[in-house]
Amino acid sequence: MKATIIISSFKEPTLKRAIEKALSQKTEIKYDILVVAPDKEAEDLVNHYKKLGKKINFLKDPGKGKSFGLNLAFKKLKSDIWVFTDGDVYFDENTISNIILSFENKEVGCVCGRIIPTNSKNTLVGYWAHLLADAGAHKIRIKLSNQDKFLECSGYLFAFRKGLISEIPLNVAEDSYIPYAIFSKGYKVKYVPTSIVYVKNPTTIKDFVKQRVRTAKAHTSLSQYFHNFPEMKSFKNEVKEGTFSALKYPSNLKELFWTILLFFTRLYIWIKVFYEERITGVYYGDGWEKVKSTKQ
Repeated sequence: MKATIIISSFKEPTLKRAIEKALSQKTEIKYDILVVAPDKEAEDLVNHYKKLGKKINFLKDPGKGKSFGLNLAFKKLKSDIWVFTDGDVYFDENTISNIILSFENKEVGCVCGRIIPTNSKNTLVGYWAHLLADAGAHKIRIKLSNQDKFLECSGYLFAFRKGLISEIPLNVAEDSYIPYAIFSKGYKVKYVPTSIVYVKNPTTIKDFVKQRVRTAKAHTSLSQYFHNFPEMKSFKNEVKEGTFSALKYPSNLKELFWTILLFFTRLYIWIKVFYEERITGVYYGDGWEKVKSTKQ
């Protein structure tokens, strides 16, 4: 099998690191890299690596958003497996090998990797990032994957077979729409926790709320395309599946207090989503929106 790593970027200062980590994977699997971005800085960086003989190409998009750029990329890709990531995150050295080997099972159509926050657990918002990644997404994905049930992926790292998706809507989360569309075709969606991507999460409460509101809106729009979509990322599911795991996560009284604060913050986020969508009519739309404190 041959793979292509698609790195979506919008004026990311860490794109060089993302490319270098993608180029230095420990694997015998043949793969190349496609950077999808609107800015000249990204194009110049790709051309630099091409001159060094690296298997990397650039696709210029008009800067209208990640999903818009991915739709352009879908028309260009020829490899067997398409791996999607972003320019502000980076891989573990064995990530690509582990994620591609999962596709040796012909029943597998889509695969999700594991998110590891780079934030310190000694700060409030950093602790929230680790709790949501470890006690939340990680545990839920392991459970669903082991049961061969549908699971939502993360746009920071997921992959699928060529030919299963040719276009995605611009008003939904691509990392949920794509896996469910593939799952609906009879393929399995699996979680591979040994395929690791490192992510810097917001460092301020303001940016945390901003990012999570946008993410939540992208998921509420999925009901336009799928009836009875089995959401992982919903208020009801958070309360039902996440409360007990979250309360087990703290290792001291300070972390327990921070966990309680997270409950109230998540409640505020869902109230804000409800108000903006149902009262003011402001829904999710494709487009690049910077969350400054996630940049490093």
